[in-house]
Amino acid sequence: MTTVLRASGSAQFLSIVPALAGFTPRESIALLPFHGIRCDGAMRLDLPDAAIPVLHYAAAAVDLVARVPGTDAVAVVVYTDESPQHTPDGLVLPQAVAVDTLLGCAEEAGLRVIEALCVTAEGWSHYGDAEPELHPLSDITPPPAASALGDVSGDQFSGAELPPVPAGEAQQVERVLRGLDGVLGPKRQRSTRSDEPQVLAACVLLDDIPAFLESVLADPDALPPLATAALVWCLGRPPVRDTAIAQWATDHRHGIRTMEAQLAFAAAGSPVPDDIGRVFLGCGPAPDGDRLRAALRVVRHATARAPRKARPGPLTVAAWLSWALGRATHAGRYLDMAREIDPAYSLALLLDTMISGAVLPEWAFRGRRE
Repeated sequence: MTTVLRASGSAQFLSIVPALAGFTPRESIALLPFHGIRCDGAMRLDLPDAAIPVLHYAAAAVDLVARVPGTDAVAVVVYTDESPQHTPDGLVLPQAVAVDTLLGCAEEAGLRVIEALCVTAEGWSHYGDAEPELHPLSDITPPPAASALGDVSGDQFSGAELPPVPAGEAQQVERVLRGLDGVLGPKRQRSTRSDEPQVLAACVLLDDIPAFLESVLADPDALPPLATAALVWCLGRPPVRDTAIAQWATDHRHGIRTMEAQLAFAAAGSPVPDDIGRVFLGCGPAPDGDRLRAALRVVRHATARAPRKARPGPLTVAAWLSWALGRATHAGRYLDMAREIDPAYSLALLLDTMISGAVLPEWAFRGRRE
């Protein structure tokens, strides 16, 4: 069911921006692409970095908005903790130069400007007013229908933290994972630990890896320690890790094909088909949103229970899944966590390059099957 939110003025418009974004932005510029009078979502960018020319920032921002099919107008909202400056000539709003440049780029691109607003801790205001005035934040009251879209009181970082873990579960996962490394790792040896039955059971799960990767989506919030260890082991091996990404973004059948291609590449250097690589780059049909969210939940669950040294692989997969869902801020946080453990982790470095370059999945501009 689609929830329709309508705004009859600037304050009401501000009240629905968090619902469109899925959170309340902080230290950000929110860009809202319009088609006629309709807006289906919001894009969030960090505030401009002083090291980047403002014109480059503005042009890149407008280019992102213009890539959304049918966009003919844009609204801009700045959220900042910076205070407006009171001068003899009147009030100067934060980021005024950046917003003015951005609006100029939008007009040059043929986009109408719906709104240009600023929200600070002291109040909100219009950038377009000749003499801006601060209005009370109490004006910004979400419409009743917005509650149907869930809690949006958190900022862009909310929900990126790993879930809490019972100590006993983490210890079980570490024991089984250590056993799997002994049995399946490069220095294979017979396990003599008391938990050998659990290790052997985990090995059975890995007899058919694509089937196992598919099975973990069934109940992502209740994966037992044995299966969690098997999943962490998978996501720590690049051929299986990349298979997981491709399979969760498509289907079981594509996962089997990807696994075969990855093993052929590892064994003989056989090239991986282009269409498999295109999925990783965010090209092709839009993934099923529910499937991606289930995969992200199970990977976050597994990462939280994994020993620290085994986390870079799962964290990087969590980053890719977040990026595929349009949560670039969360993706960046997971990549930071991965690099804190292994600064040279190659997939984390590649993903960071993509995200830092404001690269978004192709399907982000077409909409996903939610």
